[in-house]
Amino acid sequence: MTENSASQQPEGASPARPGTYSRGAETVDAILKAALDVLIEEGAGAFTIRRIANACGMKVGNVSYHFPRKEMLVQILLDEILVNYDGLLDARVRKAELSAEGRLRMVIRLCLEDIAGKRTTRLFTELWALANQNDFIAERVRVFYQRVHELIGEVVAELNPALSAPEVEHLARYISTSMEGATPFLGFEKPWAQHMPAHIALTCEAMVALVKSAKAGEIAALTS
Repeated sequence: MTENSASQQPEGASPARPGTYSRGAETVDAILKAALDVLIEEGAGAFTIRRIANACGMKVGNVSYHFPRKEMLVQILLDEILVNYDGLLDARVRKAELSAEGRLRMVIRLCLEDIAGKRTTRLFTELWALANQNDFIAERVRVFYQRVHELIGEVVAELNPALSAPEVEHLARYISTSMEGATPFLGFEKPWAQHMPAHIALTCEAMVALVKSAKAGEIAALTS
């Protein structure tokens, strides 16, 4: 991603990366890995520059030179996750041989399988906790999910082209938040984690049927 000034970036994009961040730099990669590990293994309460420095075997000054504030780490971690998600969609969803329905099913499967994993279950639970205490992190999390809604919306619009842009957005947001809501119940080591395969199958059927059957103007009529 480029490092343009904030005034040159499109609405909703992450601000220019601060400090001396450079993707692929060995020191920065080590700091980001340590930050991710601390969030996943120890939680939001342990997510400090000092703890991250200790986790990657560096001095606090070395870490703060690259990332003066922990919020910068969150920003970049979310950017990296979006880049990875987009690459996964290119490899698994945006394939010419898949139908629009097949694409939506694949998106749902990929998202829920991801939620079932340790990294996503724990990482996003802790990010939500940080967002409750920090306005900057809350905004970065909002922008992240807005982009996720847009990615799902691409498939929704293809499956039901009669829908308007706002209707696509409503459905994409509904699908996304419905899947995210499974995290405390079916995520990694959660009470009903063993039932995630059945949940994926049911969600695929329900969401595909919902999108295919949605009629232009119907959502507005339901909420009037």
